[in-house]
Amino acid sequence: MNSNGAIEKIYQSFERYYTVSTQNVEAPFVAEAVFKSHNEQYFLIKAAKVADIDSNDFVFFYSDEDSSGSLENGSLSIEKITELAQIAWKRGLSRISPYYGHRNTDVTLVILSEKIDEKSIRQIKKINYYKSYKFGFYGWSSFRLLVYETSTGRTVTNRRGSDLKKIVTQSLAKAS
Repeated sequence: MNSNGAIEKIYQSFERYYTVSTQNVEAPFVAEAVFKSHNEQYFLIKAAKVADIDSNDFVFFYSDEDSSGSLENGSLSIEKITELAQIAWKRGLSRISPYYGHRNTDVTLVILSEKIDEKSIRQIKKINYYKSYKFGFYGWSSFRLLVYETSTGRTVTNRRGSDLKKIVTQSLAKAS
């Protein structure tokens, strides 16, 4: 399966809960998905509000099929993956403003590549970003990463991205 067919199937699996946008997406990403949840808790009446709870998730999609210049020796390098991770992390954090009701914001990067450099696979698992706001009282942010190799069907994630592996492999298994 090529990258375009695979990424369309992944979009479909995210569309149930996320707002997926493929138009006007800032480079180098081909699509973005946004999930926002707001909950309020009251004590007997609405005037006695106990808590506001906001939870966000920003997902960035990258496919190397559109960018032929990013591949070294025909495979995606760890330098390029790290660069994409930093861009996604900064972009995701720029979209939030933590306050007393902010619970968490997750930033997720899904990369589809024809081939992944063998040296990169061990390094992908070590990519980790985490930020706590005011010692956790204003919430936290964490980073999840999934890299899918379209030529072999291999999926590699960082530590926090392991739950994504099941979603992506199931959606791509249905496509095959």
